[in-house]
Amino acid sequence: MAQDTGLWARLGAWLDRVPLVWLSVIAGWLALAPFFPEPHLWEKLKMLAAGTLTRPIDIFDLLLHAVPLGLLAWRLARQFGRRRD
Repeated sequence: MAQDTGLWARLGAWLDRVPLVWLSVIAGWLALAPFFPEPHLWEKLKMLAAGTLTRPIDIFDLLLHAVPLGLLAWRLARQFGRRRD
């Protein structure tokens, strides 16, 4: 099978070099921050479900807190997907 050299493959290769411990810590921290009164990610997801996530700052805040979790999920999927091949 030919090696894929597209953008997603290069991004995935870069992500593979990020230490899993650090990625987990950053994703967990941003998913739960701030701890009081409620995490921003949870607040923004509730706003998204209610249809009130309209301000650009709120959309940015959702992305800021959610993207590290997405990167962690992608990294774990790549790591465990390679083991099955």
